[in-house]
Amino acid sequence: MNESDRSRLRRWAWTLSLLAVAAASGVLAYLLSIGATTPSGFFERHQAWLYWVNMGVGGLLGLVALGAALRLALRVRSGRFGAHLLSRLAIVFAVVAVGPGALIYAVSYSFVNRSIESLFDVRLASALEAGLNLGRATLDAQTETLAEQARQGAQRLTEGGVQALALERLRAQWGAERVAVISSQGTVLEEVLDSAAPAPSATLARERIDAALLRRAARDGSAAQLRGLEDEGAALAGQAHVRALALLPSTALSLTDKERYLMVQRALPISLVRNALAVQAANLEYQRRGLERDGLRRMYLGTLTLVLVLAVFVALLLAIQLGNHLAKPLLLLADGMRKVAAGDLTRKPTLGSRDELGGLTRAFADMTDQLGSARDEVQRSVAAVDAARDELQTILDNLTSGVIVFDRERRLLRRNPSASLILKHELPLQQALPAELQGFAEGLWQRFQGLVEDEPGVGEHWQHTVELSLEPLAPPATLLLRGAVLPRGDWLLVFDDISEVVSAQRSAAWGEVARRLAHEIKNPLTPIQLSAERLEHKLAAKLEQDSDRAMLTRSVATIVNQVQAMKQLVNEFRDYARLPAAQLAPLDLNGLVSEVTGLYPDAAESLRLVIELESRLPWVLGDATQLRQVIHNLVQNGLDAVSDRPDGRVVVSTKQLHADDGSVRAVRLSLVDNGPGFAEQVLTRAFEPYVTTKSKGTGLGLAVVKKIADEHGARIRLSNLLPSSPDSRSPQGAVVSLTFTNLAAAPAGAAQSA
Repeated sequence: MNESDRSRLRRWAWTLSLLAVAAASGVLAYLLSIGATTPSGFFERHQAWLYWVNMGVGGLLGLVALGAALRLALRVRSGRFGAHLLSRLAIVFAVVAVGPGALIYAVSYSFVNRSIESLFDVRLASALEAGLNLGRATLDAQTETLAEQARQGAQRLTEGGVQALALERLRAQWGAERVAVISSQGTVLEEVLDSAAPAPSATLARERIDAALLRRAARDGSAAQLRGLEDEGAALAGQAHVRALALLPSTALSLTDKERYLMVQRALPISLVRNALAVQAANLEYQRRGLERDGLRRMYLGTLTLVLVLAVFVALLLAIQLGNHLAKPLLLLADGMRKVAAGDLTRKPTLGSRDELGGLTRAFADMTDQLGSARDEVQRSVAAVDAARDELQTILDNLTSGVIVFDRERRLLRRNPSASLILKHELPLQQALPAELQGFAEGLWQRFQGLVEDEPGVGEHWQHTVELSLEPLAPPATLLLRGAVLPRGDWLLVFDDISEVVSAQRSAAWGEVARRLAHEIKNPLTPIQLSAERLEHKLAAKLEQDSDRAMLTRSVATIVNQVQAMKQLVNEFRDYARLPAAQLAPLDLNGLVSEVTGLYPDAAESLRLVIELESRLPWVLGDATQLRQVIHNLVQNGLDAVSDRPDGRVVVSTKQLHADDGSVRAVRLSLVDNGPGFAEQVLTRAFEPYVTTKSKGTGLGLAVVKKIADEHGARIRLSNLLPSSPDSRSPQGAVVSLTFTNLAAAPAGAAQSA
């Protein structure tokens, strides 16, 4: 059982308990109203207890109703959903219950007061008192009459003795049950009984005479009393009677001096006894009710109050139950809306009822199902779009071409990493191009603007090649630009750095030129040299003057020297044009550097050539012949650069470069001189053929070095040493570095060179 089921069970238990209390209160009110009007002794015996029970139950119901009202007020104050509706229903039901209930209460209060007062009317009390007095007077008359008759009978008795016949005559004359002569001690001396009298009467007659009655008869001469009225059952059975005593004169007695009495006993009429007892009982009941009038009034009013409180309580209970019934689907809808707002579109619980509220919850559940299905479809579509976007972004990130998207405000919307790499600048989004690229940007805007304005000759796309200086001392980059306008009006720029392609094209062109020159020039050089030498050989003996022979010798030497220079130039062209493919093998770079620099002993001895090799340098993959040519070329260039300086020096060094994890990632070969450095116009195009500042240089040395470095997958970098003084702009030397990333393990048994 989950928490919601337990909560529902507690609510039902609470509701059933309240209904049971209400039902018990109603039954109690009914029983009290019946008991108060029923002539039984229970109400009289427990009047106070019943009154306080009535008040206690009413107070309990009032407290429960007050607690429910406070609980409802707390729910309204806390802003709980449905509390306002529930409070309005409770107020309406309470007004509906209290309004008519209060009216009925007021009418009933007045009616009860009048009814109770009417029960104790003065005339009714007087009538009951008169009836009671009339009964008493009748019984007193019966008593006095019988006493007078007994006195007269005592006078008539003869002095000679009491004869039974005389007593019988008196009994018959008076209609008495019994006539007797008794002594002063109450002993019956002679008696006559009515033979028709019932046995109980005869039994009663044989009881001893009351001493008080004897004393009154002795004092007054006669006395009478009523007997048998104490027991209502015996009286109604005919056992009530009047007994009279009369003192017998002594003259009528025999020789004894003791007092004797004539006793006459006559039964009371049953109708008289019945009426007298009825009047007496009614008067007693009236007096008792008069004494209980205030308690009866309080009981009736308490019962009315209990009924009113019960009505309010039941009204509140019904309001709460009805409010809960009405609020439950609204709570379900509110909870469902909150979950939908939070993104939960699973099917929501519904009510099983067939009314409009149940239909509303089912419609809401169907709607959430449809929303969930639509969201799933949208999520699938978004996932597909995201996958396509990620795929496109992956493609863009891996493109070597730079891609930039601008909006009409010339701000960057998108760009790939290659764009920053090519332009050598950070390209933050939602900003314009950096200030260093403003000249480049203005050219872009003009071409895009022309594309947008649809100028004559401008199509949907444009393409242009520009040279852009991206670094101060680096050669300008050649960029191939392609622009287009996207459907949303944004501008798309795709560009490639084709500097290597242009350089390769130039190298290929120069290679073709070199091959043609080598073919066209080298072929006639040998015949020219041979012809010049033959002329010298033929003419030298025929010339008589020494001056002529010397001139001939100088001319032939000049021709031969120039032919040799031309051959060397042609060979360099040939080497540049037909550089063989590198044969890569594990190579000890330190050993190769030591071998090449060993060819310059004079420079080493004069400290114009300094060797600084790092020990335990990893081997590289390289072609020893080509790298030997590279080192020789660079060392010779360095020595040439410092030849005019007495303190000139060239430093050749090797160094291993480490990655972040500490492993060796590359080996660098550096040559640093303190010569004049590279001219600015040469530095940007140093690797192109025939670019040189030497008077006798061909400009092919660094071009060959660049080609060999490319064959080895190495990076070559040229730079000038910056001056130590900020006021000086002249370089303090040149730096050439080769970085080899293709490392190799040293062969087994190979010794490390240092």
